[in-house]
Amino acid sequence: MTAYCMLRRLIGVLGVALILAIPRAAGAQIRMPGPTLPPNSPFMGGVPTGTAKSEPIPLSIAEAIRRALEHNLGVLQAEEAVNRSMGARWLALSELLPDVSGSALESRRKNSLEAFGFPLGPAFPRVVGPYNLFDARVFFKQTVFDASSMNKLRAETHELAAARHSYKSAREFVVLVAADLYLEGLAAQARAATARAQLETAQALQAQAQDLRQNGIVAGIDVVRAEVRVSTERQRTTAAQADFEKIKLQLARVMGLPIGQAITLSDQIPTVPIPEMTIEQALERAYRDRPDYLAAQERLRAAEAVRSAAVAERLPSIVLDADYGVIGLTLPSSLTTFTLTGTVKVPIFDGNKTKAHIQQATVDLNNRKSEFDDLRAQINYDVRSAFLDLQATQEELEAATQGRELSAQQLAQARDRFAAGVANNIEVIQAQEAVALANEQYISAVFGYNVSKAVLGRALGTVEEAVAKFLGGK
Repeated sequence: MTAYCMLRRLIGVLGVALILAIPRAAGAQIRMPGPTLPPNSPFMGGVPTGTAKSEPIPLSIAEAIRRALEHNLGVLQAEEAVNRSMGARWLALSELLPDVSGSALESRRKNSLEAFGFPLGPAFPRVVGPYNLFDARVFFKQTVFDASSMNKLRAETHELAAARHSYKSAREFVVLVAADLYLEGLAAQARAATARAQLETAQALQAQAQDLRQNGIVAGIDVVRAEVRVSTERQRTTAAQADFEKIKLQLARVMGLPIGQAITLSDQIPTVPIPEMTIEQALERAYRDRPDYLAAQERLRAAEAVRSAAVAERLPSIVLDADYGVIGLTLPSSLTTFTLTGTVKVPIFDGNKTKAHIQQATVDLNNRKSEFDDLRAQINYDVRSAFLDLQATQEELEAATQGRELSAQQLAQARDRFAAGVANNIEVIQAQEAVALANEQYISAVFGYNVSKAVLGRALGTVEEAVAKFLGGK
């Protein structure tokens, strides 16, 4: 009898372990369509601003996105890149704008005539002076024609436009990252709540099994199985709560919240409708509106202008120099003078420097063309993949909703059968695992469906527009 009881206990424990392993394998197949970034990506960081409060601050998804757009490191770096490009354009423009400067000098001199080529003989003095010299003058320089400088200015203008598009693309991406983390936080919060509910259910079933064991209705193995279930659910609850807290920490970092500031998440997510359009219409809109695609176009044009500037180094350039001022021994006795000079510079041989510049610019241009063509193909993939993910997650959500309802009914019937002594609690534990799996699938489906809509907006280049329209963002 003792050996038989030990065998039953061993079979029960192995059965519980097998049951607990099944949902983890099934849950691993759930699709997560959100962005994946390395921890050291600037978009996963933020600049902390302000002072932490003692109480947790409530945070809606719109507020999370707004703070991320203001303090995220990736957005701030993209904004500084625009300022750098503006400086580079002004530098290129300065080569074509007038250069005006002025000077004034007053000196007392004593000069050697022989040193300046006037050996006048012994009858004349070899040194003149000392004497005063006053000279006040305005200098003017203007490039009349320089094809190379003009093309360099055109290249920097395109680079500035590309930087502005890249800044908008960074904002779009930060919206997606912040929304993904917020939705992931809500999913983790729901998992933690579900885990606590499962723990409470397991504790209730343990108490029920102990009562039934004392009344002789069930065997001792049912109590053991209930205790194993409680231990497992306690571990799951701890792990789920830890995951939730870590996601909140990452979200706070992305938003640039003060270090140590605690937050609470609102569970009110406005419904964002799916754009009604075909894939062909979506592709057309993406090629028209996506800021990263527009930035790639501008960089391609900038590379073309840089090559044109290198070719133009072989062309003549025309520069006008002038000065106007007064010169004399003293200011009252000074006379007005001026100089006007026009210079035509014709390249003849520069040691193949121009040839090298053309070769380097051609390589850069070919790289830009390849990057542009690759991005066009990437956009095609992004849009089609976003449509597939959206359709799949929508169907997963419908199936998960139905599965959660059915698993709840299964658990209720299993508990009734166990309480009536008709079945042991293996059936109850199986039903509990079915509920846990159904809840996990439902939470992941809701998360995946919402993120899929955000990813589609990112693929179309309209995610920030959707935030402003549906979430009350700026």
